[in-house]
Formats: sequence, C-alpha cells, structure tokens
Amino acid sequence: MGNFSSLIFSLSHKDGKARAGKLETARGPVETPVFMPVGTQGSVKAVEHRELDEMHVQIVLGNAYHLYLRPGVDVIKAAGGLHQFIGWTKPILTDSGGFQVFSLSDLRGITEEGVHFRSHLDGSKHLFTPESVVDLQRNLGSDVMMVLDECTAFPCEETYAEQSGEMTLRWAMRCRERFSATSSPYDKHQALFAIVQGSTFESLRMRSAHALVAMDFDGYAIGGLSVGEPAEVLYRITELCTDILPKDKPRYLMGVGTPENILEAIDRGVDMFDCVLPTRNGRNATFFTREGKIHIRGAGYTTDFSPIDGGCACYTCRNFSRAYLRHLFRSEEILGLQLASIHNLTFYCWLCHAAREAIVEGSFRDWKEGVLSKLSTEVQTVH
Repeated sequence: MGNFSSLIFSLSHKDGKARAGKLETARGPVETPVFMPVGTQGSVKAVEHRELDEMHVQIVLGNAYHLYLRPGVDVIKAAGGLHQFIGWTKPILTDSGGFQVFSLSDLRGITEEGVHFRSHLDGSKHLFTPESVVDLQRNLGSDVMMVLDECTAFPCEETYAEQSGEMTLRWAMRCRERFSATSSPYDKHQALFAIVQGSTFESLRMRSAHALVAMDFDGYAIGGLSVGEPAEVLYRITELCTDILPKDKPRYLMGVGTPENILEAIDRGVDMFDCVLPTRNGRNATFFTREGKIHIRGAGYTTDFSPIDGGCACYTCRNFSRAYLRHLFRSEEILGLQLASIHNLTFYCWLCHAAREAIVEGSFRDWKEGVLSKLSTEVQTVH
C-alpha cells in the first residue's frame, strides 16, 4: 500500500537512537522531540491559549471520546471544526478514545464490531467502531488522527493480550480503509497513526509492530504502556518497538510520562509525547524544575521569596515567588493552579527542546545523564 496523506516527516540529526526531526502538517511544522499538552475536552486545564503560545507549544492533544459526548460532533462541525471551535490555529492530535474506554471498564463491552459503552455523563448507550472513529475525527478536523485500539490492563494474561492485539490489528486495517475512502470536510490534509499493542509480551509487540508497518501508516504510536508496569519494562518494550518501526516515520509514546520517562524514551528513539502529569501535578501543588521537584505546600516555603526555578523564564517564574505560590495553594486560590500549570508545561516543553538541541550537538547522552541526576531530587528551601 502506498502512503495516503501529505504528511511529511524528516530527520535532521541522530545521536545514538535519539532523533531530531520535523513533522510537517497542514497547520504548520512540529519540531521533535515534542511534548503535546493534553487538552482533553478542547482545553488544556487552567491554561489559556495565549499562555500556550508564550511557552511555544507546537501541538496540543484533544480526545475524540470526550468531545463526541460533549459538546458533540454536530456542534463542532457547525463551528467549522475543532480548531475553529476552540480558537487554536496550530496542529491538533486527537486520540480515538480507546484509552478512555479502557478506563471505563465497568461501562463498556468489546466485540469485533467495536466498543459498546455507556456515557460516564448520563449513562446513554454508544458504539465506537473503527469506521465511526475515523468519521468522528474527520469531522473534528484534527491534523493527526489515531486508530481505534484496545488498551489492555497490566498485568494482562498473554492469551487475552494476543486476542486483543489481533483484533486491534484488524481494527487498524478497517480504520485505514475508511481513512482512504474519505476526506476532510475542511479541505485540510489529515494524517492517521496506528497504535502498537501487545501488553508486556515481546513476541506480541513484535507481531503488532511488524503487521502495522506493513499497512504503511503515516506514523506509529506505542500504546498500552504507563498503565502500572515497572519503568524498566516500559523502557524495554519501547525500545523493542522503536527498533522495528520505520526510521522515516514519527513515533509517539502515548500517555508517558514523568520527565525521566520522556528522556529515557527519547534515548530509545521516540519523537512525540503526551501526558497529564504536568498539569495534574501542578494542580496538586507539585512543580517540576531543573533542580528537582518542589512540593510548594511545605512550611519551609513560607518566607522563600526566590522563584520556583531560577533557570526558567516562564510567566510564573518571572513574576512570583515560592512564598506567594505557597500562599495561593494554602488559600485555595484558582490562580495557584493556573501558575503551576503554566510553569510545569513550560518545563516539559523546555525539556524536549533542550533534548533536541543536545541531539543536534551530538551530546545527548551526556546531557541526559546530567539532567537525570537532578530531576528525581527534592528541592530544598532557600533562606
């Protein structure tokens, strides 16, 4: 099968398995490695679009499952697509909803046809098929669409993982066929990424990756990880997959993760990431910095008037002290959640951009080791 969209991905530098590349989309380029803030329902929680622009966010993630339920595809289509609806002009990647359905195990059933589920909002019955999620994402108008897959739990019986993986492959082909038979209603080219599954079983991962490569998608995601498995398993399975996936296509590790996870995955050849950690942890008073993590509620920050991260130029660090941020969280002020989210997303974007620079310079491994030596530490208060 030939390529079936205009998406172009090119590599400019490699350092070991780490890659610096560029993804050309209909709404502009995305330089990799890249972190995609999670805007599940068309909004990155507690962060405005102008703030995303200031931190040089290149692409955001939306979720087809949540947008399908609320506000509904008819509303978004009437607005002219998701970009028009939310006022975002840069690229958007939409997840098909497989992971969300996985997380609603008490409300869904999986058959060869697709996924039958009940809305977590009102209990109404719905069906996602490989064809319907392609149609849904066509109508959303996202620049990168994901196939429908089943994300298996951890731990998972090998027999179930094998059956699920084979079904995911059949679903992927059905998505590809539907994608090839349709077009964007907004006259913008869209790309379709496949998702490698197989739980933690190497033979199943290899089978999935090889079969999807043969189908020739625009890009490839590694799914079904960061669901409770040990970090060493995450890294082993990730590297197994990247060694098989095409060198001239983007690789996306879904739902990962901590700053340490991201750097280790970049070292194993991953290009794209998304995770709720920077905003979720920020809303829970944890800040990521170049010197380690800060839990701002600690009493030691009461009179600490230094910035959260002296090496960061984000709005939060330029204008506010640790003492003030502690006060905001202690007072349950919404501004605290916003400032923490801004800082943490800025940190994640910096991390991927700095990794890219190190790859270009040929110093990624040394740079990575230096950064990792600090990331897991707890920052001490300054008096």
